[in-house]
Amino acid sequence: MGKEKAKADPTLRHIGIIMDGNGRWATARGLRRTRGHREGVEAAKRIVLAAIEEDVPYLSLYAFSTENWRRARDEVSFLMALVARNLRGQYDFYRENHVRVRHSGNLAGLPLEVQEEIAAVTEETQNNEAITINLAVNYGGRDEVVRSVNRALQDRPENATVPEISDEDIRSNLDLPDFPDPDLIIRTGGERRLSNFLIWESAYAELYFSERLWPEWTGDDLREALADFQRRKRNFGGMR
Repeated sequence: MGKEKAKADPTLRHIGIIMDGNGRWATARGLRRTRGHREGVEAAKRIVLAAIEEDVPYLSLYAFSTENWRRARDEVSFLMALVARNLRGQYDFYRENHVRVRHSGNLAGLPLEVQEEIAAVTEETQNNEAITINLAVNYGGRDEVVRSVNRALQDRPENATVPEISDEDIRSNLDLPDFPDPDLIIRTGGERRLSNFLIWESAYAELYFSERLWPEWTGDDLREALADFQRRKRNFGGMR
């Protein structure tokens, strides 16, 4: 596929990506699963650069879910170390490409080293403006909604009668309430489900599923997804 710019629709502001298939990519090549996760980091950098080229202002990357703690202990330990190491090691990439990094997920549930690296990179990149990346680490959509409701309840005056929680109460207490809802959710690796990713925010997102494993993804794959998005008509519950 050529490299012409596919994104002509300025309403596409936020893409979420479920980066699936790292382990399977490595296993198919007789490599350790950890090699697949390393290659997944390189794929993420390629896609960030392509998203900048396509003028996408917000990109959410599902890096580690609340369910991923169920994986083998060695793999989880490796993933936590990989997150911390790459947050620290990609400062030049963020600076040279004007990438701002944010975080969604249960920060308190992460190892202290990872918490510290997330705090440092969000502070360091806060003035970058080419694209804002949401790294969803220890993230689960249901967990986010529960935490949002609890934040809303904490904001109520003590001993006051608690009214019903509204849509706006939940929205304003999400992890990144200033982010627009995702317009497009991409999942790589052949599976066709959201796996607890941005389930509140993606109520009207378009879904795009790719058979290609995440380490195989390039800018052309993103442009193909954008071209597919362009061909769709979004109704948001209205008439066609």
